[in-house]
Amino acid sequence: MSMSKRYALTAYLFLLPAFAFFGVMYYTPIVNIITNSFRTGPRADTFTGFDNFTRVVSDQAVHNSFVVTLIFGAGTTIGAIVIGLALALLVDKPLRGRVVFRAALLVPYLTSIAIVGLLWRNILDPQLGILNRVLDSAGLPTQAWLNTNPLATIIGVTLWMNVGYTMVLFLAGLQGIPETYREAATIDGANAWQRFWRITLPLLAPTTLFVSVMMVISGFQAFAQAYIITGGGPADRTDLYIFHVFNVAFTARDFGYASALSFLLLLVIIAFTVVQLRIGRRGEVQY
Repeated sequence: MSMSKRYALTAYLFLLPAFAFFGVMYYTPIVNIITNSFRTGPRADTFTGFDNFTRVVSDQAVHNSFVVTLIFGAGTTIGAIVIGLALALLVDKPLRGRVVFRAALLVPYLTSIAIVGLLWRNILDPQLGILNRVLDSAGLPTQAWLNTNPLATIIGVTLWMNVGYTMVLFLAGLQGIPETYREAATIDGANAWQRFWRITLPLLAPTTLFVSVMMVISGFQAFAQAYIITGGGPADRTDLYIFHVFNVAFTARDFGYASALSFLLLLVIIAFTVVQLRIGRRGEVQY
């Protein structure tokens, strides 16, 4: 056996535990979901062919949850990119206390989503929540945050949790841009906006692409925001797709239909990711 084949065999042997882990914990459930999507019943034991998929066409509750999730995903993705980039530009400057500022922004992302959900549910409580108490003490009108603008509220909570993560990613991208590019542009007479628009933003295209893909996937997979903070209400206005699948599976006890909905979501995520990658790679530039 040649030396190169020995190295390859050794590498695969070291990778074998990882392959086994992914096979058992990730790929096996996917296969089970695909097979169960063609069945019905509490135990998904009755074969029904494509009935579950044709049922989706006329299921208004699924349509509503998908639209709600699209709005949620768009709001969290655009907000995370814009706010994260703005914060990265701010902390990239030599400001006093920027290390503490970075750490403070990253803490919500490192906190469990369950803790974040319970925290904000208590903060936004219309009677006992601290936010309405602050507004009342300042002479401002209080709000029923989880009733009047529930979807915007959970989008805001999600942004509060995620902007620290996107800030770190954009900060890494900013620090990977050679300073000589901006210095050359300054010598050529470019102002701060022109340097950002013509140099910084185009060179951040790979980072922006990565952030957008990750945030879109995260938006489609969001669950705890609806489960903990709003319960999907009021009137299904925050009925996120995964939360709806959860209710179909564990409240309606229709695991076959829930599997079909999960499989369709997988296809949607793959489609969105492919489109984003193709569009994003066209926008990459090199100087």
